[in-house]
Amino acid sequence: MSEFLVDADTLANARFGTSQLTETVSALKLLRTPVEPWYRPWKDAHVGAYQAVLDANPLWATLIDSSFGVSWAADFLTVPPLEPDLTLEEELAYLTSLDDEQIRADLRVVRTPLPAVICETSGLADAAADLLRWVWKETVEPDWPRRLRVLQADVVSRTSRLSEQGWSGVLRGLGPDVRWLGDGRIQVNRWDYPVTDVRGRDLMFIAAHTQRVNVSWRLPDRFALTYPVTGIFAAAEEPAEPLVQLLGRNRARILVEAASPVSTTLLVATTGLSLATISDHLRVLADAGLLERRRSGRSVLYWQSDTGRRVVRRPVPNPSEPG
Repeated sequence: MSEFLVDADTLANARFGTSQLTETVSALKLLRTPVEPWYRPWKDAHVGAYQAVLDANPLWATLIDSSFGVSWAADFLTVPPLEPDLTLEEELAYLTSLDDEQIRADLRVVRTPLPAVICETSGLADAAADLLRWVWKETVEPDWPRRLRVLQADVVSRTSRLSEQGWSGVLRGLGPDVRWLGDGRIQVNRWDYPVTDVRGRDLMFIAAHTQRVNVSWRLPDRFALTYPVTGIFAAAEEPAEPLVQLLGRNRARILVEAASPVSTTLLVATTGLSLATISDHLRVLADAGLLERRRSGRSVLYWQSDTGRRVVRRPVPNPSEPG
């Protein structure tokens, strides 16, 4: 298994955030591989245009084929940002600064020998950047405000656990193989790679719409772990009809979605209801004792109370139905 070796300074300075480049590369991966069911509607909407643009630009197609292996992606695509929440153009500055030999060196780690067009063509960094700009503009940017609300809500929810549950609680649920091992060790995946020493260095956790956890770095002192968030793509669990009859459909859905801590911004993004409507429903559910709430920074998180969990699991029967 692969591990990060951390110390107190690394954890004290670790940050959660978002990355438009990471989100764009994640979208590129989804377009080219089989996806989980909740990603299929998004992929179906964009994969035709994606295939058409690759057919029209063979260099882009070859770059993609050469950049992704079974467990590795070319480093120039995955370099973590200097700060969270930068724009795509700010993040692409590093990629466009690379010369052709640096791009080829990264590609050789993934695939050897390289295709002739990669060896003979100049301007590879600019071509890769243009490809990423297309993926961003056509498949991510139109929905970015809603995506960003989901990502930021996840960050708030996860960091709020730190004071109560420590790093084991923060890391729980990041991915099936991510866990706090103790003694300054974080398991990041099950690939057989050497331990990565990030003591005294910068560590970032990046929320993204991706299917698995990914590790990246900007040597010598910046490392990142990208983890999956499925917020706007996952089909919401439908509340049981007796619960709908008891609470109304919107309040029942909100109560079901609050199985884990959620913020108003996340609920606005996933339900499509207005902020005022969400706030009103949350107030009613909390006053009825079905939700707990706690402030975390500028946000308020809500989750099912013990009573709320019992109501969701055993909704009140419909008295008009035979029992």
